[in-house]
Amino acid sequence: MKDKTFTFTSESVTEGHPDKVSDQISDGILDEILKYDNEQGLTPYKLKESDKRGSRVACETFVSTGLALIGGEITTGAYVDFQKTVRKIVRDIGYTDPTLGFEADSLCLLNSLNEQSPDIALGVDDGGAGDQGLMIGYACKETEELMPLPIMLAHKLSLKLSEVRKDGTLGYLKPDGKSQVTVNYVDGKPESIETVVISSQHDVSIVDSSGKHITDEAKNDIIREVIKPIVPAELLTDDTKYLINPTGRFVVGGPQSDTGVTGRKIIVDTYGGIAGHGGGAFSGKDPSKVDRSATYAARYIAKNIVAAGLADKCTIQLAYAIGVKEPLNIMVYTNGTSVIPDEEIEKLVTEGGIFDLHPAGIVEMLNLWQPIYKKTASYGHFGREIFPWEKTDKADILKEKAGR
Repeated sequence: MKDKTFTFTSESVTEGHPDKVSDQISDGILDEILKYDNEQGLTPYKLKESDKRGSRVACETFVSTGLALIGGEITTGAYVDFQKTVRKIVRDIGYTDPTLGFEADSLCLLNSLNEQSPDIALGVDDGGAGDQGLMIGYACKETEELMPLPIMLAHKLSLKLSEVRKDGTLGYLKPDGKSQVTVNYVDGKPESIETVVISSQHDVSIVDSSGKHITDEAKNDIIREVIKPIVPAELLTDDTKYLINPTGRFVVGGPQSDTGVTGRKIIVDTYGGIAGHGGGAFSGKDPSKVDRSATYAARYIAKNIVAAGLADKCTIQLAYAIGVKEPLNIMVYTNGTSVIPDEEIEKLVTEGGIFDLHPAGIVEMLNLWQPIYKKTASYGHFGREIFPWEKTDKADILKEKAGR
């Protein structure tokens, strides 16, 4: 089946974007708590009498000028030095200059954390889902990461912006920034890049004499040092447009210019809009929460199906009810690209004994009770081999059971 010719756009943001600052703080606190649980031998669930149940974390962060507010529900025996943890995260991002209006050592940190409701714990401790909801996973053959091209390029451009800022190559850049990529598709496959947008916070040294725009030299620096090393040359054409700081200047940025809130970049976190989204945010939530863990499992399944050669693209939907162990729904949809019927792939997923999709089974299958989550909070939760849900260790099993 061939799709129509179209263009598609995805965006990403740097680690210094206010929403991503919030995500990193929430996940950084989660990691500190999971370190304690691992040191103490605590488990995610109390599945047998001898189990000592670990923490429950749902931490959200709000940042604004000179302020970070952490709130939510946390039940844990861990001691977390919130002041030290938050200030280190902000410092590592690069907010160390008081003139930016948000600085690691001087920001005001407020704590409004409470314990999780014991009513929720009743349904979760024995392995049930912590809430109702639906989760989406996706994979496709557009990139070596088996991710959509627009979002992967956008993430890599945002990461490159941070790298050239931190290593001094473009030392006039500041932490806040965004990227956006528009890809031309022909018959459903990427053919060329139509537009690349880069907006990066900067100091006043690269503002031209009008005071309203950055210099052409600075624009050329960003094209040369950020765009050209990342975007494959074969996808660039004479018609490719580069929009560098299209508003003109971007001196005031970060939490000084815009509030940040945990979970407000869920499309950036996943597939850039080219695939569906269940609606639940990830950052700050421990892996007993299926909005996070089951979304990772859905990506794991979809990626292994594509890696097995059973389809060129694959969408997985999972659904759960609070306190219930069995998923309510498991859907496989390959948009007509599979080599066997979707129904047969679905049977492999549900009846093949390959994937354990009970909430407790997901945590064990992907080894999720580990302090790995701050790294997820910028540059995407998917398409990065450092995470266990990106493994393709089930591809050969799927291929064999499918008789391919």
